[in-house]
Amino acid sequence: MINRWLFTQIDNSALIIFRVFFGFLIAAEAIGAIFTGWITRTLVEPKFTFNFIGLEFLQPLPGNGMYFYFAIMGIFGLLVMVGFKYRWSMIAYTVMWAGVYFMQKASYNNHYYLLLLLCILMSILPAGDYFSIDVKRNPLLKKISMPRWIVLVIILQLWIVYTYASVAKLYPDWLDYTVAKNLMAGRAYYPIIGPLLQNHWAHVGVTYFGLLFDLLVIPLLLWKRTRFTFFCLGIFFHLFNSIIFQIGIFPYLSLAFSVFFFSREKIHQIFMKKKEFYTANEVIVPSYKNVLIPIAIVWFIIQIILPVRHWVIPGDVLWTEEGHRLSWRMMLRGRSGNTNFYIVDKNDPEAKREFIKKYEHVSKKQIRSLNTKPDFMWQFAQHLKNKYAAQGKDIAVYVKSHVSVNGKKRKPFIDPEVDLASVPWNHFTTNPWIIKYQEPTTPEAELSKSY
Repeated sequence: MINRWLFTQIDNSALIIFRVFFGFLIAAEAIGAIFTGWITRTLVEPKFTFNFIGLEFLQPLPGNGMYFYFAIMGIFGLLVMVGFKYRWSMIAYTVMWAGVYFMQKASYNNHYYLLLLLCILMSILPAGDYFSIDVKRNPLLKKISMPRWIVLVIILQLWIVYTYASVAKLYPDWLDYTVAKNLMAGRAYYPIIGPLLQNHWAHVGVTYFGLLFDLLVIPLLLWKRTRFTFFCLGIFFHLFNSIIFQIGIFPYLSLAFSVFFFSREKIHQIFMKKKEFYTANEVIVPSYKNVLIPIAIVWFIIQIILPVRHWVIPGDVLWTEEGHRLSWRMMLRGRSGNTNFYIVDKNDPEAKREFIKKYEHVSKKQIRSLNTKPDFMWQFAQHLKNKYAAQGKDIAVYVKSHVSVNGKKRKPFIDPEVDLASVPWNHFTTNPWIIKYQEPTTPEAELSKSY
């Protein structure tokens, strides 16, 4: 039964077409980062980089190195698209994208995490077995079928992403339209549509369409009777997100996934009429079965557990941010705050707290995260400690921080009497110097302003 379910051979047109879309989009992601100034703002201008904690060895290349880095990534993306040295090109892009992803958090995006997961999956899938330069150079590589497990893995991965994204929205600030109102307020300057987005009906639509779309998109694309209707809704949903939120390639990548939901006959007819359509439905149990199944089980256990780890970490993740990343908590909150850093020379018993000017150390873009996110504050404290240690000074770093979530009243966020330079960072539980509250704050009449 398992062999028939996983290893029945099916037509591979969907995977081949997706490879072409995927290669084009990842190339666009890399090349677009050069011309939009993303690399400049995120990796070149900052004097200090906020890595994922524990991966401080990942640092931007000096000079124009990161521009060349992304240009090379773009080339690998194009090679994936045309299927030249497909496997190596995909692995190379994956490694380079992982380096960028873990190198910086100031531009953290759930979509970047999804792209990393997809790159890993595409590195092992036989997506270069047809309509590729590799096959043209070596016809023996040509295949018109693939095992069914490939489609199942992709659909299950997407189902996890969208389901968690929907469940995360089931909290008061989303359901009472606070989040939608705040999001749309930041788009009021858009020509024509900006004023329309400030209406209550727009906030209601964004709130419930977003929640229900994420919850239902996979089941209703799988159901033949609702597939085309929901695909059309998906076009509207993703284009809306692309225009309003400007989130790069993700909306178009999401639309590209549709090739795995429509019938194989339909995909073949639309995109690959000249290709022979596979109909044999053979069950071919591969030699890698005993490796594939355990790896897949571990992969999906991790995918299921990571997004809920904040349930066992004390405190509300919306406030503490602990367990927020890698959890598909997309566009759920807005944070603003005012955070000041002070240092004290430990070797001078009469030393007073000295105020640190953040803009002398980090970029304007980084300050927005430094003002509101505890891991940024901790890392900045370590940075200050190391910088002064190089001057022969042993310092303590104290933080006075007030943070607002979703426009609510600002409240103290960090214990001002804790030396952040001398405490460890807890990856798997809470950091006790983050102040916890039992009751939610009340909304203010106006959104708080970031400083």
